[in-house]
Amino acid sequence: MRAANYKKALELTEHTPWAQQFWDDLVPLKNKVVNHPVFAEMASGQLSLPRFRCALLNFYPLVENFPKYMGLNLAKTLPGRFPGHEQAKNWLIGNIKIEQRHAYWYQDWAMGFGLTLEDLEFVEPPAAMDAVNNFLWTMGRQGSLEEGIAATNLAIEWATGEWSQSVVKGMKAYQEDGVATINRHSMAWLRAHASYDDDHPHEAMELVKLLCVEQESRDRAFKAAQRGLEYYIQALDYCYQTLEA
Repeated sequence: MRAANYKKALELTEHTPWAQQFWDDLVPLKNKVVNHPVFAEMASGQLSLPRFRCALLNFYPLVENFPKYMGLNLAKTLPGRFPGHEQAKNWLIGNIKIEQRHAYWYQDWAMGFGLTLEDLEFVEPPAAMDAVNNFLWTMGRQGSLEEGIAATNLAIEWATGEWSQSVVKGMKAYQEDGVATINRHSMAWLRAHASYDDDHPHEAMELVKLLCVEQESRDRAFKAAQRGLEYYIQALDYCYQTLEA
């Protein structure tokens, strides 16, 4: 029999003033990711193939490790002891398997642009593109639950869900130019993130609101999300500036 105090599914609520300010203060950095030349040129079909492959290849560890970062955060949950931990546990459990499936779909996208599975599995990203992985791993291992969720599921998924919506439209150009194979398999990752991830940052923000019951924890969570977006931008800058068009 189900316990009388069974917790309901995560529900989105109207932001309190501090939460709205938290969200609004992250928008400029999030927009720098979304509007970065890498994604702007992907969306218009004009990003050079070397840069496109560089992005697909060196961001693969971020995608492949993403459910692991979430697992590190799951291990911190102590339901019943602290506010928001029950909701965070249920939400993370429900989404980790989905993120693992997305890693396989990302492989299909990358292989549609000429990369091999061996390329992806043995990639060693340059330091500037690997910094985000090291940061998310550190947040998962050493940060608080609110820091881990803010950095991973709020910052990274928020920006990714938005840029993927525009990039979907540009894939046809690469097929027409004969440089990529675009079909339902190679488009699965993009289409999933353009729709599925639309809710995730809002749900992650709801968890931050539940977890952060005092100003100190709110400050920690904000700094974690801020730094995650900064590392995201750093990786994109390196990818775009290092290779010739």
